[in-house]
Amino acid sequence: MAREELEGVIGLGVAGNFAGHLEQAGEARDFKDLKIADTRAPKGIFPFYVPLPQGGSSSHFLHQFPISPDTIRLFSREEKHQIEPEVALLCDLAWSGGRVVSVAPRFAMAHNDCSIRREGAKKISEKKNWGPESKGTARQRIAIDRFEQGGILDHYRIACFLRRAGAIHEYGVDSPVASYSYMYGELLAWLVGKLNDQKDEGPLENIAGWLEQAGRPQQALISIGATRYTDFGETHFLEPGDEAIVALYDARNLSNAELRRIASGEAPAPTEGLSLLRQTVR
Repeated sequence: MAREELEGVIGLGVAGNFAGHLEQAGEARDFKDLKIADTRAPKGIFPFYVPLPQGGSSSHFLHQFPISPDTIRLFSREEKHQIEPEVALLCDLAWSGGRVVSVAPRFAMAHNDCSIRREGAKKISEKKNWGPESKGTARQRIAIDRFEQGGILDHYRIACFLRRAGAIHEYGVDSPVASYSYMYGELLAWLVGKLNDQKDEGPLENIAGWLEQAGRPQQALISIGATRYTDFGETHFLEPGDEAIVALYDARNLSNAELRRIASGEAPAPTEGLSLLRQTVR
């Protein structure tokens, strides 16, 4: 998607919506004191970009637009950065009485919720937005026919590769979109509750307050959780010159082997059934 389409859209992420990812990322302990009734449930929502209403001004780091379709710029060589392969949903938000009453996904895109593995960070957002080109969303978007079982996303999978010195490495475990812990109606109901009522607690923040700062936006870009890493992805961090690749692909038309050839540049990318994000690391 083009930058001008996303600059007025609040950017939010879902933490802990894929079994095992938080443990691999060393972040499970951050949530140990939170009381969560359903052990399957995600841990919470975090902001990664908060647009300002027209004429507003602020120096807060979350007001920096972080999304790039082609570049990841490292904060420093001293900190560890990892790709986080995800599905991002461009959603319409409906409001009534100052509260969000519905979240309606319209499009799905490949997304890199790139993160710094920063010890001592008090909030998740402190590891998510360190300036321009710290996130990635693919330009190609998949139109969602219906966000429920039997819809188009049942056929899609998420894959992730790292290209380093000409070699392709599988970085994330190739996973069905439908294997998220919370998905479809269950996810949407959970999102509405957290958008309105999530407290500032532990690594989480009051999302309703950020929505107010953004002027009650009509749309949100919501990344719904990172998949598990391969052994390579868990132990290798980004370096300048790398290429980070995240793909959201229709498994009816593409295999993982074919996708790997596309990622390596050996085959052209199809124009249908694929949302492909390629980012050069700088």
